[in-house]
Amino acid sequence: MNQETQEITGAGTRPGREVRNVTMLLSSTPRGARLARLLAVDALRSWGLPDEAASHVVAELAANAATHGRLPGRSFRLTLYVVDATLRIEVTDTRGDRLPARQVPDDGAESGRGLLLVEVLADRWGVIEGRFPRKTVWAELLLTPPESVPTGSGAVDD
Repeated sequence: MNQETQEITGAGTRPGREVRNVTMLLSSTPRGARLARLLAVDALRSWGLPDEAASHVVAELAANAATHGRLPGRSFRLTLYVVDATLRIEVTDTRGDRLPARQVPDDGAESGRGLLLVEVLADRWGVIEGRFPRKTVWAELLLTPPESVPTGSGAVDD
């Protein structure tokens, strides 16, 4: 797992701006999709960031890559970026000929709700058509800082 934390300075950036990222290449299998979610949760927790919504988004995008973006012998790539208060999740696979499309599943259907979940949990999401045969499905979640817990001391400053 490649993981970096770097401070960005330069044209168009604020001094001291911190960017965190992690990239992993995983097998296009159900096991690879599960591992993507587990590794994403581990990275987010190590950065002290909330992971519940992000873990669901990663699980859906990774499952789609392993199911619909699979080519034998080809892996998919999961990348997480944290810039300021935004988490960007990217899943890249090698089926650029199959772009995701949100569907409304039948009431009795057991699948087909993944992108609906992503749409609800993410603040934005989309698809980037890469150099054939690749595509990247991305989602961004705005991170909110944890609420401060009152000390309960009863002091005026609390």
